[in-house]
Amino acid sequence: MLKVASYNIRKAIGTDRRRNPDRIIEVLAEIGADIVALQEADRRFGARAAVLPAWMIEAHTPYRVVPLGVRAESMGWHGNALLVRRDYELIGHDLIHLPCFEPRGAVTATLRVHGAVLRIVGMHLDLSGLWRRRQAAALIHDLDQPHHQRADATILMGDLNEWSAARGCLIDFGRSFHVTRCGRSYHATRPVASLDRIMWRGAMALDECGVHQSPASRRASDHLPVWARFEGVAT
Repeated sequence: MLKVASYNIRKAIGTDRRRNPDRIIEVLAEIGADIVALQEADRRFGARAAVLPAWMIEAHTPYRVVPLGVRAESMGWHGNALLVRRDYELIGHDLIHLPCFEPRGAVTATLRVHGAVLRIVGMHLDLSGLWRRRQAAALIHDLDQPHHQRADATILMGDLNEWSAARGCLIDFGRSFHVTRCGRSYHATRPVASLDRIMWRGAMALDECGVHQSPASRRASDHLPVWARFEGVAT
């Protein structure tokens, strides 16, 4: 089994409008995922410093941050970051530039997990429906290019900002990927929309998925984390 999660941590600012990275660490421990895609993981201005200090991740989680090498103080790119268990072999990583009205992009990591090659993509798409569709098309096109190493399975995770499953970028992604139905993840205090999504294709099957709701997750960010557990991730 492999458990993944996606979490828009809103720069560690909780529903009480206070920045508290400890609460994000607490929620990550509750989820217990093997791989996590984070959105809004860096501050927006200045050096765009990571809101989860490296020492905190090292001391209190089983993860390492995929080293994107963009900014010295950042853990992500355009706020997107990937956390993977330290015993997973990192084969490679990349940045995917997306067409955008405001700065957007996606990050990828290729891992060897249980003998299989697994590609992970983390993203945070635009508020505009038109730009989301353009970004979905660009992302799918890029992942289909031969320069990417062959993967046994690919998992896409992130805040898609898509309010309806019946139109827009989810229709576009659905032509190439399976889309999970994790549930409503926004707003954390009263979830009404399924903005956060996990999608996949390849040699794996979905076992279970959902939204992680707890007292801590309802305080830590304005989004609730979504998660999915897969089986058959092996060669």
